[in-house]
Amino acid sequence: MNVATELLRLENVVLLILYIIQSIAIMFSLIIVFLMFFNTFIFQAGLVRLMVNKFKITIIVTFLYFVLCTVLNCWIMNLRWKNVNEYVWNISGVQVIYVIQRCSAIFYYYFYKRTALKLGDPIFYQESQWLRDEFLKHK
Repeated sequence: MNVATELLRLENVVLLILYIIQSIAIMFSLIIVFLMFFNTFIFQAGLVRLMVNKFKITIIVTFLYFVLCTVLNCWIMNLRWKNVNEYVWNISGVQVIYVIQRCSAIFYYYFYKRTALKLGDPIFYQESQWLRDEFLKHK
């Protein structure tokens, strides 16, 4: 999304709306993961901690990616608020945050896809020996 905003920077309102849409989309992705958690047999059996521990890296990476996107978007909007066509990429801090944010996007998409695929496993939706063993461990 940040690359496309360079082409669509006609007005500040357009950039602001695009950045807000990006933030809402990231939050919706986290909400979807939690809704998928709620549908699992493990969650309904009361092993919430097991589900959160199993997918905590995805939750942490999503929050980290959201924070990095928000920081970058706010900083760029702050620099460009008075002049939309101002060149902000010569500021080293913006470049550093941009590179970190782009690199974290790789991890965000990887862990989100991995979580979605793992939550498609039937073991999470039916009673099994693995679930009984985990229940006894956490009892």
